[in-house]
Amino acid sequence: MAFNFFRKKDEVLTEKSILVGARAKDKFEAIEIVGELLVKSGCVEPSYIDEMKKREELLTTYIGNGIAIPHGGNEAKEKIKKSGLAVAQFPKGVDFGGGNRAYIVIGIAAKGDEHLEILSNIAVACEDESRAKKLAESSDPKEILMLLKEGFER
Repeated sequence: MAFNFFRKKDEVLTEKSILVGARAKDKFEAIEIVGELLVKSGCVEPSYIDEMKKREELLTTYIGNGIAIPHGGNEAKEKIKKSGLAVAQFPKGVDFGGGNRAYIVIGIAAKGDEHLEILSNIAVACEDESRAKKLAESSDPKEILMLLKEGFER
């Protein structure tokens, strides 16, 4: 059974965790932006953001189609209060290295063994180039939520 991102109680992604029209000078500032959204939604402790940046230094979280999915490594697990996602859209893109620009940055916090399932579902939802383009161009958090929800339910 697929992970349910949109269960009614304690949703993993809500409109409040989506920021459109963001700007960042580099990928680490972009990670701070999605990390702060995770903090505000009660998913993680503030120190989780540093763990997300440490993970990015080891290996890029850019997955293609203009999308990056930063998250903390295993040592960051105790800083996660509950599973959640945060999405920031960067109309001008953010350099994630190797000539890769991310227009959508999805911060991930996953409790227990939900981590791989969440990563897998995001990758599947974002592999569709036309959906990724719509995500990058939308100025409406509701539309971004709908596009991701449709992708997760495929």
